[in-house]
Amino acid sequence: MSQHEAPVTPARIWREMAAEQRLAAARALWSDSDSVQQQAEAVQAIARQLHFRPQSVLKLTPEKRARHLGALRTVPDSVASRALVVYHLAAHRPMLEAFLDRLGIAHEQGLIAEGAKAAPDAARLRDAAAALLARFPAADVRIYLHTLAVQDPATWGPLGPIASELIPS
Repeated sequence: MSQHEAPVTPARIWREMAAEQRLAAARALWSDSDSVQQQAEAVQAIARQLHFRPQSVLKLTPEKRARHLGALRTVPDSVASRALVVYHLAAHRPMLEAFLDRLGIAHEQGLIAEGAKAAPDAARLRDAAAALLARFPAADVRIYLHTLAVQDPATWGPLGPIASELIPS
């Protein structure tokens, strides 16, 4: 990261996503029954943007709410963070599985198995990231690696610089 580059946050990842990716993430958020808190925050953000009352936003169909949320370039970190997680689980499990397989980390359909978490060294992370780039679109890989880095910096923090180096924005 250069001196003048802002730190990577979930909201920044959201901002840097293509419109179609944000829409897919918004759809995943609205369809996830475990994201009620973030859905409520998203309703507030949409209401502010549209100058609607939150009750009016709630009356919209989930698809319309997803379109409005996907159109927002700025959302709270908590909304972006949850949307990124459910987006990857809904739309990119093969990439998650390939990454964890390459690292030799036990998982169940892309979710790290309990007790299996071991922080891989930077060389192994770089190798796994490069392997993903050979199989998946660069924009998807970049978003995934940055998402891991911001979700669990202690384990995945080195992925941020690796992603920025391998896949410049």
